[in-house]
Amino acid sequence: MSTTAELLKGAAELFPDEVVTSAHVRHLDLPFGAGRFALVTLDNGFDHTKPTTFGPQSLANLNAAIDQVEQEALAGSIVGAGITGKPFIFAVGADLKGVELLKKHDEALAIGKGGHDVFKRLSALAVPTFAYYNGAAMGGGVEVGLHCSYRTVSKAIPAFSLPEVFLGLVPGWGGCAILPNLIGAERAVSVIIENSLNQNKQLRGKQVFDLGIADALFEGADFLEQSLLWTANVLNGTTEVVRDEIDRGEAWDAAVAKGRAIADSKVHGAAPAAYRALDIIAAAKDGDLQAGFDAEDTALADLIMGGELRSGIYAFNLVQKRAKRPAGAPDKSLARPVTKVGVVGAGLMASQLALLFLRRLEVPVVLTDIDQERVDKGVGYVHAEIQKLLGKGRINQDKANRLTALVTGVLDKAEGFADADFIIEAVFEEMSVKQKVFAEVEAVAPAHAILATNTSSLSVSEMASKLQHPERVVGFHFFNPVAILPLLEIVRGEQTDDASLATAFGVAKKLKKTAVLTKDAPAFVVNRILTRFMGEIQNVIDEGTPVVTAEKAIEPLGLPMSPLVLLELVGPAIGLHVSETLNRAFPERFTVSPNLAAVVKAGKRGFYVYSAENGFKPELDPEVAALLVQGDVVLTEEQVRDRVLDAVAQEIGLMLEEGVVAEAQDIDLCLITGAGWPFHLGGVTPYLDREGVSERVNGKKFLAPGLASIPA
Repeated sequence: MSTTAELLKGAAELFPDEVVTSAHVRHLDLPFGAGRFALVTLDNGFDHTKPTTFGPQSLANLNAAIDQVEQEALAGSIVGAGITGKPFIFAVGADLKGVELLKKHDEALAIGKGGHDVFKRLSALAVPTFAYYNGAAMGGGVEVGLHCSYRTVSKAIPAFSLPEVFLGLVPGWGGCAILPNLIGAERAVSVIIENSLNQNKQLRGKQVFDLGIADALFEGADFLEQSLLWTANVLNGTTEVVRDEIDRGEAWDAAVAKGRAIADSKVHGAAPAAYRALDIIAAAKDGDLQAGFDAEDTALADLIMGGELRSGIYAFNLVQKRAKRPAGAPDKSLARPVTKVGVVGAGLMASQLALLFLRRLEVPVVLTDIDQERVDKGVGYVHAEIQKLLGKGRINQDKANRLTALVTGVLDKAEGFADADFIIEAVFEEMSVKQKVFAEVEAVAPAHAILATNTSSLSVSEMASKLQHPERVVGFHFFNPVAILPLLEIVRGEQTDDASLATAFGVAKKLKKTAVLTKDAPAFVVNRILTRFMGEIQNVIDEGTPVVTAEKAIEPLGLPMSPLVLLELVGPAIGLHVSETLNRAFPERFTVSPNLAAVVKAGKRGFYVYSAENGFKPELDPEVAALLVQGDVVLTEEQVRDRVLDAVAQEIGLMLEEGVVAEAQDIDLCLITGAGWPFHLGGVTPYLDREGVSERVNGKKFLAPGLASIPA
């Protein structure tokens, strides 16, 4: 038995629940008399909703298929070999469920080595090899094709990527070593580092071809037939494949330097994966692929045994699995149909909501406001956005006409809402205003209509308390920008009934939002945690720590933006309002910063100014600096970080005790999808557990061993 087979057999024993991919070999005669060809098809026996992956037994199956093809190549009975996938799916990489189970460094090393040993046999065959990327290809799915002599790609592919750095790994089965040697370091850095750290951006078929990863591009409808015709022409010499010369000089070093700058800007040195990948790309400059493969094995094993990957997989599972089955959601059979939507308000937030409901539900949407000018402006915004979608080719003229006709605006709520099934308010964040609006809406809306509020911090129960039917009021809190951030906090008021809640979850699903059920507690989840987090930063600034020290203290978390830049995005006035709301609820923990109040009073948009001379980097606004009144307590970055993290850990502990959400996983899901907190932190609780903060503050970890850490 070969070493590879032994390695994979041992790994398969650690992973008994693998969804196994088979590797079928079939033979066909190529057109134009080009000869007999062996085609390997990767297939796990399920449809495209369960993509094909590579666990240890799957790799063993591919290894056995290559044994057969190798014998045929040596015997001269085939002229070439190809590899493709089942309909719509090529292969999406290593099976992460198996990676989660690994407990030892040598087990992790075996997975890396096993994949390399199988894949590199494709490049060592005595005949040319071809990869036909017929459908989604990610990670190891992309890499198995990189080991082939030639590649074709379908125009219909919606997703092609090396997402490993996004999760906390490196492309470990040849990606870091082969890709820069195939398409050059700059393009490879873009695919491996930049796209991964840009919210795991996917490539489409044409982009794969334009980058030089594939040698030919064909339509999806007859992709395999066209690929085989092309293969025949390559083998008989009619078609010559010419690739760009690779620049192995300064351009290579510049690409790696650019990659480090991108990693620094995104994760600030806090997550090792990007830097390990860049080290391997840098070393691949001399074209020594085997040295690159060995470095990939070591990096892969080190990262698999590190906290970042475990947090990354945990975050991936939250977003892919938990998000699809929201904890605490009522039976979906209780949900009522929604055939018309009403929006109270026609400002920017209300207009964004109207556009989202219109695009996803494709039902009539009516906006109301206090004067015709505002109504016209809101409807005009939606119409303009529909025209933009048409201009970009995202929708056709018929659909643009239909959507435009579905959105209207009226002043009279009775006229607009008499037959609406779901009415959402997005008016000024003031309890008396919200109560007045709901009273007016209840008077004219049908008895079954859901009354939803987009409040970010006010009590849903109090808002509903003066109504005849408070049971149909539900919190429906979106995050800005509405079109981009997936989170929707669905808030159950004290009297909200199951049918209203089920309808809200049904609408959320149609809106393609990640819905998390929260109790009606002040500021719900994201705003409560962020306000405590920001409040502690502002406290240390107020006490005397320089702004730059307070900001730098948080960099090791690798958050998408610094706290004060985030404040600028949210708006200082909104930040102040939420801190005042929470201060009233929990005065012992939430402060109202006099400096922030002064910034708001002065009408400043934030703490920073940006100038072309400084490369648009944030600089403390001299006018804001003049407003600041600080004490004389100056903390170090480490002291600031400890204080902020302790505050966050305490708040999450209290929220879980109060039952604001079902489990710590829901807190993390909210922070990832509503505040853009990184996958490599797993949201926040795995990081707090890993750094010892949870036990220091609460006396216990938030998560069970193995959930976002190495199994016990």
